[in-house]
Amino acid sequence: MNSGYHPPAPPLQVAQWFNTREPLTLEGLRGRVVLLHVFQMLCPGCVEHGIPQARRVHEAFSPDQVTVIGLHSVFEHHAVQGTPEALQAFIHEYRLRFPVALDQPHPTRNIPLTMQELMLQGTPSLVVIDGQGRVRLHHFGHLDDLRLGALLGQLVGEAAAPAAGVAGAAGAPAAPGCDDQGCTRPDLPAP
Repeated sequence: MNSGYHPPAPPLQVAQWFNTREPLTLEGLRGRVVLLHVFQMLCPGCVEHGIPQARRVHEAFSPDQVTVIGLHSVFEHHAVQGTPEALQAFIHEYRLRFPVALDQPHPTRNIPLTMQELMLQGTPSLVVIDGQGRVRLHHFGHLDDLRLGALLGQLVGEAAAPAAGVAGAAGAPAAPGCDDQGCTRPDLPAP
């Protein structure tokens, strides 16, 4: 997760937003970590694991650090769960407080547009996007809270480092006596 190429996240293609005054864009959320929780309301794994996890993350982090977005991406049972009214009732029933987007349906296929762009296997899925808009985690199924929390903490630190001028952060100058190996005390002679 720490090294290698991290592709830029594609823009969200949304039919309708819920729990937000205005539409959100990944570009507009730069500088923050974004947790995109992809779900379907009739998916047992989503209801049992994914949605509670997204709620915990939303409650644990400041929205200035981590923005949680639910993406309802319907690829089955369209007549039952594909309407904005059904999703609005679900959001109310499950008391979801974070922004939720209804993935834009494909005009001729069952797989919605954002789900296709992200090449997701199904639901629940997590996509974690760093402060620079790069995909840092792409996960299908349940993910352990501790593993997710560790990654989010790391990415929040990365996003805050340039702004705070932390030594060695990308784009920030290292403090005197510091390099990739560590920082030496200024009161000791150099080795």
